[in-house]
Amino acid sequence: MFFRARRLALAMGALLLLAGCAEQVSDTPPFYIDLGRSGVSVDEASARTMISTYREKHGVSALTLDPALTKVAQEQAREMAAAQSVDVSLAKGKAARQRLDAAGYPKGPVVANVSAGYRRLAEAFSGWRDSPQHNANMLDKRMTRMGIATAYAPGSKYKVFWSLVLAGPEE
Repeated sequence: MFFRARRLALAMGALLLLAGCAEQVSDTPPFYIDLGRSGVSVDEASARTMISTYREKHGVSALTLDPALTKVAQEQAREMAAAQSVDVSLAKGKAARQRLDAAGYPKGPVVANVSAGYRRLAEAFSGWRDSPQHNANMLDKRMTRMGIATAYAPGSKYKVFWSLVLAGPEE
């Protein structure tokens, strides 16, 4: 009886130890989480930190998260995912300012970065940083607020569609 209880206690201890190890293994930083699956989306706070840190290193002010911009970014990402193409963002009437006007967002400067195929925030950020136009948008001194979103399209070759919307103060 004593040996059975001891074995049970040892087995439970081993299970708890393994559970603790498993938890640590899955503790991936938000900018490395694979977004190429259902139910996962970009961590907005981590994206803001990553982009703001980059801006600050280039002498540009940090950004704040704006729920209205995030909503516009979410709609844009979903639209691209449904069409399985970023080209839908280039269609007439779909420019960033027009999207914000339709959402009732105040007038002011706005830029947007869209992309597809990056499965992690770090990859999307690197892609935007390495693209002259996308990089210029991230470093635009007029921008003070941001919204970012992803949409997953399992049937698409790209899988993950990204929208980053940046806006400046009201004019």
